[in-house]
Amino acid sequence: MALGLIAKMPTLAAIAYKTSMGQPVVYPDPNLNYIQNFLHMMFSTPIATYRVHPAVERAMQVFFILHADHEQNASTSTVRIAGSSQASPFVCISSGIASLWGPAHGGANEAVIRMLQDIGTVDRIPAFIARAKDKDDPFRLMGFGHRVYKNFDPRSRIIRQECHAVLRRLKTDDPALRVAIALEEVALSDEYFVKRSLYPNVDFYSGIMLRAIGFPVSMYTVLFAVARSVGWLSQWKEMASEPVPKIGRPRQVYVGATQRDFLPMPQRPSLITPRVVMPLDDNARSKL
Repeated sequence: MALGLIAKMPTLAAIAYKTSMGQPVVYPDPNLNYIQNFLHMMFSTPIATYRVHPAVERAMQVFFILHADHEQNASTSTVRIAGSSQASPFVCISSGIASLWGPAHGGANEAVIRMLQDIGTVDRIPAFIARAKDKDDPFRLMGFGHRVYKNFDPRSRIIRQECHAVLRRLKTDDPALRVAIALEEVALSDEYFVKRSLYPNVDFYSGIMLRAIGFPVSMYTVLFAVARSVGWLSQWKEMASEPVPKIGRPRQVYVGATQRDFLPMPQRPSLITPRVVMPLDDNARSKL
């Protein structure tokens, strides 16, 4: 069941993409492997078959592996909490996908692309770097540093190689990608970023790589869900295999007032604003 669900995720993702684009759905090809089949369903059309470049295939394979699982983040914890009630894995995966709805989880690489588009051209990078260093400016560079990794994101070293390999092979002439390459060079050499360990993370490189391959920004979180489904189901199976499964009950610590004075209802100030009823004139009354 778990393997079947993992196999269905790329098909569902490709169907969602084709439907959103108003294009015919492309059926899976059993002669292709997991990555090739997904790219085929995404980019093939009834009149043209997508030819998968080896560099693109390897890059997507690395992307899926690096995003398969990553500790107890929001979506993974959601899957485990839902599964602790012995719910179906299909329902649990749906709950994990639902937790990706908000922009705070699963959309970091999407934010990178939007930032690159806001910067626009290479000559504007110094101005944005200055803004990032200004503590009074709300602007911040997306895709740099990580909440978990205080030095550097170890995944970024791996995906950086694949990102640059894709850029070399495809030779995509994209202004946002030119900005990304120049911004990476600045961040890796600028003392401000080096001192604070604000190195480009996995989301920075994955956003650039996915754009070069041809994925629209709207599909980035979907790709995250496809990759993370492996980790979600692994977490679910681990929990389901426990001899005595226990329902999840996160600990909650009350931090409110320890004592409050009680005030009887008649003595409490009214929170209801009294309505002011205006009398009807003869003209308004005649319309009733």
